[in-house]
Amino acid sequence: QFLGSLRPDVPSCLVLDVRLPGLNGLDFQADLAKTDIRTPIVFISGHGDIPMTVRAMKAGAIDFLQKPFRDQDLLDAVAAAIRRDQDRRDKERSIARLKTNFETLTTREREIMTLVASGMMSKQIAVKCGLSEITVKVHRSHLMRKMGARTAAELVRMAEALGVEPTSFKPSGNRASS
Repeated sequence: QFLGSLRPDVPSCLVLDVRLPGLNGLDFQADLAKTDIRTPIVFISGHGDIPMTVRAMKAGAIDFLQKPFRDQDLLDAVAAAIRRDQDRRDKERSIARLKTNFETLTTREREIMTLVASGMMSKQIAVKCGLSEITVKVHRSHLMRKMGARTAAELVRMAEALGVEPTSFKPSGNRASS
């Protein structure tokens, strides 16, 4: 039922018993991963063993509590899982904003961004692209504003988060289109 239902778009977690009716919790965890459901999981079990715990944790479980457990241990595990889910959601929103900003860049600005991210200085970029250094600085200023980057280091972190690499863009052949 869970796999087929709509889930609210809020930070959440699942508390699963290893022994579920009709399906074991570890197999359910694998099914969630296959359907790209990344809700953090806290496992509980009265019949767990070390290999089972290791399998659950390697597959991304937040915690594995052996019954009987203290209420506070469960509350702490759930709080940690919800924090992790919130962090994941925040990161996904941040990446989505970066992608939206990146889409507003011109081809030349994208090219210059990749070269800045590779560590090149404006003068080096100008030589590589056949542009004047002032033109590179203007493009760089525009792309920094569009991306919301205050420093070159911040722009490099954005490029890394987007997976932008120097080989992603080839310098434009038309030197007049700067």
